[in-house]
Amino acid sequence: MSPATPGGSPGRLAWRAFRRNGPAVVGLAVVLGFFALALVGLALTKGSRPVLDPREVRLPDRLRAPFARPVADQPPAQLPRLGIYLLGTDELGRDVFARMLEGAFVSLSVGFVAVGLAVGIGIVVGGVAGYYGPTRLGVGRLRLLTVDTLVTGLIDVMLSFPTFFLILTVVAVLKPSIWNIMVVIGLTSWEGTARFVRAEILSLREQEFIHAAQAAGARGRRVILRHLVPNAVGPVLVSATLGVAGAILTESSLSFLGFGVPPPAATWGNILADGKRYIFDAPWLTLVPGTAILVVVLAFNLFGEGLRDAVNPRLRER
Repeated sequence: MSPATPGGSPGRLAWRAFRRNGPAVVGLAVVLGFFALALVGLALTKGSRPVLDPREVRLPDRLRAPFARPVADQPPAQLPRLGIYLLGTDELGRDVFARMLEGAFVSLSVGFVAVGLAVGIGIVVGGVAGYYGPTRLGVGRLRLLTVDTLVTGLIDVMLSFPTFFLILTVVAVLKPSIWNIMVVIGLTSWEGTARFVRAEILSLREQEFIHAAQAAGARGRRVILRHLVPNAVGPVLVSATLGVAGAILTESSLSFLGFGVPPPAATWGNILADGKRYIFDAPWLTLVPGTAILVVVLAFNLFGEGLRDAVNPRLRER
């Protein structure tokens, strides 16, 4: 039985350290609000008769300012159900508030699916490199290359590519789709997680509990999945949190350039792209999505930085 940690369990110590980090707490609050907004958007903008229709074109109401009411001489069926445009309308008279809600769910989906794929790949690659690192590959005297050298070389090669331009090239070749965006971002952003997991496993594999598991007959895969990876989960969580912000920013950039989620689906990036032509006549079309991207990405980064400091005992003691 291991001795109790002074001052409480590691989880409680991490939570206390996290609560003392004001910017990180604010970031967590904004992230939770983003979750709630995305779920509310899913409920209000989907279905056969959505409460807020982000795709309804109302040309008489084009470029209406925030909090403006719709033009009265329209058929009742075409009027917004809220009776007001909270964030104004775009050049086709579509409700910007409804489109922002739909875009929030798209950003959340892209961020978490892409990061989930990247984390899965990173854990596998980093776990193999950390545990089987000294193992040499090849036959006979040609066994010159170790697993660790091969994997770290692959990571270095991937990191040497300009990631955004690589994603842009792949997306331009593939058929535009939200699933293609998720997969491409995930397949090009696993390197950071792999390096974190490899470093943690290199420091853990010589611990006594690992030797005990090996002496009990546990095979390499079981040792990695049951003993090493759970103890290396802290850096993985931090990497995943920061990765969500990066994925949201990448998806918004692709949509802004016209290579992202195809219309008529609304994303923050294509709302921003549509608004750039009316930056002086309708500045809310640029300010609303631009501010939303800034706040959400900053919140995920602050939350991730605070989480990193909280789960790392050396940083926590400063």
